[in-house]
Amino acid sequence: MSGSGIRPRVVLVGPMGAGKTTVAQLLASQWGTASRDTDMDVETAQGRSVSDIFVDDGEDAFRSLEAAAVAEALRSHRGVLAVGGGAVLDRETRHLLREHRVVFLSVGLSDAVKRVGLGSARPLLLGNVRAQIKTLLEQRLPAYQAVASATVVTDGKGPEEVAREVREAVQAAEAAQAAEAAEAGGAAEAGGTCGGVERR
Repeated sequence: MSGSGIRPRVVLVGPMGAGKTTVAQLLASQWGTASRDTDMDVETAQGRSVSDIFVDDGEDAFRSLEAAAVAEALRSHRGVLAVGGGAVLDRETRHLLREHRVVFLSVGLSDAVKRVGLGSARPLLLGNVRAQIKTLLEQRLPAYQAVASATVVTDGKGPEEVAREVREAVQAAEAAQAAEAAEAGGAAEAGGTCGGVERR
């Protein structure tokens, strides 16, 4: 990660049924910060549900709105950010996500189907829900893995357990980053002292 200023403490990615929004809310509550969901950002801005946008304008139109929402949230949100399951399909979004601490919440087909439900009205799941989820999981897995700095498997776990594992992963990464910064600072200070001695 590079840069400074406003940025999410962690970004959660993963397929539908992974529990991104719920886990984001739990983490935000535990850390005393805010949670944000880019699908909700799009719905608020458009005054329509994601399903309605898909039906009325098509998937391409939604993906454009989604990419803009993710970019804005990455620039302006300090808390926990959950991004839509298909956001990683956009090349520019993947590029932006690589500059942040991203945790991939993975879920297998069986658990995903149970959580989403065979009667789901999600626009990408029309027809054979199980087959559609299987296809989406397979298509998007490489993109999730490409942007993630850590992965938490959610199968067979409740939201609280998943949130705990994400929290531990983030805090471990933050501690490691702080240690690296301290070490680099110490090395720079030592180098400056050495330079002073040589000049004398």
